[in-house]
Amino acid sequence: MFVASFGVVSPNTQISICHGFISRSLCSKFNARKHRSFCSLASDLNYLCLGGTIPAISSNHKVYDVVLKQSALVNEKLKSSGDLDVKLGTLSLLNEAYERCGEVCAHYSQTFYLGTLLTTPERRRAFWAINMWCRRTDELVDGPNASHITLMTLDRWESRLEDLFEGRPYDMFDAALSDTVANFPVHIQPFKDMIEGMRMDLKKWRYKNFDELYLYCYYVAGTVGLLSVPIMGIAPESQATTESVYNAALVLGLANQLTNILRDVGEDARRKRIYLPQDELAQAGLSDEDIFAGKVTDKWRNFMKSQIKRARMFFDEAEKGVTELSSASRWPVWASLLLYRQILDEIEANDYDNFTKRAYVSNAKKLIALPVAYARSVISPSRTSTLVKA
Repeated sequence: MFVASFGVVSPNTQISICHGFISRSLCSKFNARKHRSFCSLASDLNYLCLGGTIPAISSNHKVYDVVLKQSALVNEKLKSSGDLDVKLGTLSLLNEAYERCGEVCAHYSQTFYLGTLLTTPERRRAFWAINMWCRRTDELVDGPNASHITLMTLDRWESRLEDLFEGRPYDMFDAALSDTVANFPVHIQPFKDMIEGMRMDLKKWRYKNFDELYLYCYYVAGTVGLLSVPIMGIAPESQATTESVYNAALVLGLANQLTNILRDVGEDARRKRIYLPQDELAQAGLSDEDIFAGKVTDKWRNFMKSQIKRARMFFDEAEKGVTELSSASRWPVWASLLLYRQILDEIEANDYDNFTKRAYVSNAKKLIALPVAYARSVISPSRTSTLVKA
């Protein structure tokens, strides 16, 4: 599907296996540099990894179509108005809805909320509305009533999503999102794909390989990246293709989700869920029983080192797209990226004990990261960017 260099790989491309990456020419439509290194472990998606021995049978079109749909909306908006700046609804009840979304965001997603405070009021409220919908969707399968949730429940939730996109919200939170999608060029497909990820969560608690896990990560987090770009906006001076910026956002979402998975191993294990590639666990001499036992051994440390390395590689690739965003959005995105990436550092600081310890970034480290993020945010898009158009 989409690879971490923000290019699209032809489904018919032949792959040669090598350590770390695989060399291939990418689709010229995205003007990706040729002979970049990639690899794929199996059947569904292409992604950064640490090596593989199984040829890929690509299904690029799944995410490819979503990115094109979303970027087409942005391009249409830019052609009609020349910018993406909007004024969201100002009715008192709508204001209350947005404020309530912000309160929930501040309570449950503190790092993300901090990032939203660094952007404009319009973008901030839009992010809160989207975050609220994502949280409600996640709560369907992970909340206190999860045992009563069925596939039919998710089907009804998807119908409700379609209604709010048509301007028929069911409640105040729906109204906030309905107002957001009416003003920003956000496509419905990433929302639908996130619901598909929830369907997967109801049926699947193990992942045979990283390919399967990658697809899950796209559904539940890569989609968030795609939803965010229309809100953040692309810098007018950017020479990158719209599609390539979306691919960068997709990779950042994947990096965040991989970090979540590594942080929450113990918590997930207590729910009898393992979001780690089964084949890689076996290669490391580990089993499900080792996860449930929750003991930090040398085998576990070595396994975690490889998983953290892969997550960092995704963050490295995602960084290349942040500079292409609008100036008002670069600071919060850099802040969120740097803070989330530090969670990996904290896992290491805990001696890889993610069974009994939850890695988190202290408030002091968050404050230190803000000026670093700001310094990076003032760098404008360059014609020498790796995402530059032909």
